Amino acid sequence: MAAPALVKLENLKKHYPRRSSWFRRSTGEVKAVDGISLELYAGETLGVVGESGCGKSTIGRTLIRLEKPTEGRIRFEGADITHLSSRKLKPYRRKMQMVFQDPFASLNPRQRIDDTLEEPLTIHQMLDKRARRERVWELLDEVGLDREHGERLPHEFSGGQRQRIGIARALALNPSLIVCDEPVSALDVSVQAQILKLLKSLQQKRGLSYFFISHDLGVVRHLCDRVLIMYLGQAMELASAFTLFREGQHPYTQALLSAIPRPVPGKKRERILLKGDLPSPSDPPSGCPFHTRCPEVRSVCRERRPEWKEIAPGHRIACHAR
Repeated sequence: MAAPALVKLENLKKHYPRRSSWFRRSTGEVKAVDGISLELYAGETLGVVGESGCGKSTIGRTLIRLEKPTEGRIRFEGADITHLSSRKLKPYRRKMQMVFQDPFASLNPRQRIDDTLEEPLTIHQMLDKRARRERVWELLDEVGLDREHGERLPHEFSGGQRQRIGIARALALNPSLIVCDEPVSALDVSVQAQILKLLKSLQQKRGLSYFFISHDLGVVRHLCDRVLIMYLGQAMELASAFTLFREGQHPYTQALLSAIPRPVPGKKRERILLKGDLPSPSDPPSGCPFHTRCPEVRSVCRERRPEWKEIAPGHRIACHAR
């Protein structure tokens, strides 16, 4: 893409100290994210896929500076926001918002919905009291809720309605980027479809960019323009959704794709079963992190981390066998 990236991550790392139960002594570190480089462009949806514990949510939280990175750089609209103080970061906070996985836990159970939606406007000193209230009504309407819903508390809503409220809160400050951290995984399938349709509609209307975290490849295929496959804190493959689902190259990508049910009767895809368990991010394998479970492992995979290389325009992979 010729346009400049809205977000650019350069060798991003986020490590957490690992502490023993005795005297809380540090005994090493957990490499939740270990060297991710990617770009996210205006108006696109970048899907991030991987097993639980692979670092998907940590990237999203670090990207919008809810977590401080250990190493690397975060650039937003060309500006380096990696080490900005809370005060200097505040103008960027308006442009970067998040929709959380659990729509109930992310809402204050004692706060009315209209107060919840008005709060970010108050914090950022946007509009006067009357204009803020009108803005709240506009947000409720935009996500398919009635004005009267603003007078209720979170426990009075269904899961899908609560997630609509979470989306409305994320929209309040007119952001350009929204990190969606598994926003439909806690919802029924029929409600998932409604929320995904809403997200797509809002993106077309507002020109939003989504950093969409999910473990559901079906959802990712439906919604995302490009897809990043992660394993144990590292990037395995990045390509357009069309390319990845049609001809994913990494052995881990192929194993994930083989698990997707085939809708056409009589056409079967051979299931690739990975042996062994996911290694601990506090004690990752040497070389390629996937080599302990890879069906195509080579000796070099155990010794050296593969290069993050481009094998076709817009298609990157980290694999010695490709």
